[in-house]
Amino acid sequence: MPQSQDSPLGSPPNALESDAYALAANLPELLVEAHRVAQTITHGLHGRRRAGPGETFWQFRHFEQSDTAGAIDWRRSAGSDHLFVREHEWEAAHTVWIWLDVSPSMGFQSHLAQSTKADRAVVLGLAMAELLARGGERVGLFGGRPWTGRRAPRRIAEALAQQVAGSEQQSSLPPQSAISRFSECLLVSDFIEPLEAMTPRFEQLATQGVRGHLVQVLDPAEETLPYAGRTEFTASEGSERVVAGRAETLREKYQARMSAHREALAETARRLQWSFLPHHTDRPAEEALLALHARLSGFEADYRYRPAIEAQSDLKQDFAQS
Repeated sequence: MPQSQDSPLGSPPNALESDAYALAANLPELLVEAHRVAQTITHGLHGRRRAGPGETFWQFRHFEQSDTAGAIDWRRSAGSDHLFVREHEWEAAHTVWIWLDVSPSMGFQSHLAQSTKADRAVVLGLAMAELLARGGERVGLFGGRPWTGRRAPRRIAEALAQQVAGSEQQSSLPPQSAISRFSECLLVSDFIEPLEAMTPRFEQLATQGVRGHLVQVLDPAEETLPYAGRTEFTASEGSERVVAGRAETLREKYQARMSAHREALAETARRLQWSFLPHHTDRPAEEALLALHARLSGFEADYRYRPAIEAQSDLKQDFAQS
């Protein structure tokens, strides 16, 4: 980060203990902000509804080749040119484990951003915990225990405050944790560590049968490098310093390297069959939360949520076959 940038946590970059206490003290305000963000996108959503064993009707969907004739709802299909299948709602509680990167590098905030990366990560994590808890799911932090009910987000905030205040320096990598099979994990970080260091951690979770969701939170200045002239950059984690005589001459190569890193991270997520969501701190938190909720809900596989061009193509194929 440029040397002229003060630490957004109210202390010098090397005062890690002060940074930790400052973030912990700020958690009540972040919890309120998370509640506001969750309330904004709650309308029209119902937990993480999905098809599965249960007695409650959920939705109709288009008939697929793998379905049996007995699964067709003939009354609903009679009023349409398509065949529809009645699905029931999956009623078993699920567990989602959350890891929020609050390491020193996440304390960066440029003049283009609305908040620090750490604050945005905490808001997204707590807001997602509230939405999941409302849907009857179990949520917890890595290394802790899962909670259910309306108080789950507050308990997660308290556990996070203890973790931050009780550690000299938070790691930029998710911890190696044993997670039960069929659980899901939400990892929120800037993910700017070398891919060689991050991939083994992701694979360790994936081999346990865990479905992961990566949310990369970046300051817009970290991707655009909007600085010009003589600029001194200091490392958020360490004492390294780099002086650029003309920072604008670095912009093209820097942006290409950041783009390649993000694409490699996205490819890793695709290989593990995880989801990947980039988010910038100059954008509203609601945008990322809504997209993340859709990914955890599995809505991206629903025909009603597919792009219009793809949906129209499928409809044309169905009509041609019929």
